[in-house]
Amino acid sequence: MLNLVIFGPPGAGKGTQSDKLIAKYNLFHISTGDLFRKHIKEQTELGKKVVEYTNNGILVPDEITIAMLKEVLDAHPEVSGFIFDGFPRTVVQAEMLDKFMKERGTAIHAVVALDVSETEVRERLAKRKLIEGRSDDEEEKINKRIFEYYNKTMHVLPYYHSKGKLCKINGIGDIEEIFQNICQAIEQVKEKV
Repeated sequence: MLNLVIFGPPGAGKGTQSDKLIAKYNLFHISTGDLFRKHIKEQTELGKKVVEYTNNGILVPDEITIAMLKEVLDAHPEVSGFIFDGFPRTVVQAEMLDKFMKERGTAIHAVVALDVSETEVRERLAKRKLIEGRSDDEEEKINKRIFEYYNKTMHVLPYYHSKGKLCKINGIGDIEEIFQNICQAIEQVKEKV
């Protein structure tokens, strides 16, 4: 089994590279944002709790997010591993994820961090907004997401670095070249697993 976390600021290419990694390594993609939306739409018990918190402007507690993750992992025993996108966002979440994975007899094997400057990210998101018209690419939302990443989420990387699991990859350049660099790092990790 191969379990990855993909990191990077908005517009770093996480979605593009995740799709390629999923195809190559038979991974199941877990996006916490997608999970929240699915549970809300299906009006599950967890979804109702998410709505309660978000309607009151409160972050969804980690326990609810972990419960959703457990459900997904249990539902997909056939895959060769998982790729986490959007989680963990804090060191506490990273510790909870490690504990949860250990209970399942596995671990997070590598954290792929796409290294892209804020200037590059802003240029990419401006282009993406023109091409795709994504609602989360509005300037105010972009500013908030970039702030969250550089001031909060990015601080999880030293935690994984201290565990020898961090693979920093230059996220600027040709998509295929970036993918090959990620694969090289993953192959080195796989030799140790």
